[in-house]
Amino acid sequence: MAVKNHMNKKQVWFITGTGRGLGVEIAKAALTAGHAVVGTAREIQPIEKALGKSDDLLAMKLDITKPKDAESAVRSAIERFGHIDVLVNNAGNFYAGYFEDLSTEDIQKQIDTNLIGPMNVTRAVLPEMRKQKSGLVITISSMAGLYGIEFGSAYALSKFGVEGWMLSLASEIEPFGIHTTIVNPGSSAPTCFRKYR
Repeated sequence: MAVKNHMNKKQVWFITGTGRGLGVEIAKAALTAGHAVVGTAREIQPIEKALGKSDDLLAMKLDITKPKDAESAVRSAIERFGHIDVLVNNAGNFYAGYFEDLSTEDIQKQIDTNLIGPMNVTRAVLPEMRKQKSGLVITISSMAGLYGIEFGSAYALSKFGVEGWMLSLASEIEPFGIHTTIVNPGSSAPTCFRKYR
């Protein structure tokens, strides 16, 4: 994916949840394409184990539920690479079970990680993207954010929130040359990509 102001130079991808799964695959694809990656997770070791070491990789510890962590990680990314072109909000978790068995604390943790966490990171990145008048914010949602899933009410709640937030955010940041994409992976249906503005 190219971002307007940096189409002819190396892009910098800031990816959350880069310690395993989809985050690792996205980071590998960006590095293979010749871009720089700021890979973040709650622990640095899984990032380095999965991606190795490279001048184009900055592995950082980041708890997305903590706004100050997000601000610090973005500052370090800018100090290292000078800009951020693509933000991938990938980190998340899943609390499964019957709704009646999920505690209020479980539901709050689900929302804090899957909705408030991406908001924290995006809030930290957007001022940099506004300065450069370009950027792309990709947020990994889920088909559960469109249809809901049995035994996944807390997860679906958090992902429905992601959908509403990203749809609303798109029109706010478009005047600054910043675009958004929601990715909705799902095991029983094709992955849905929706680009806004």
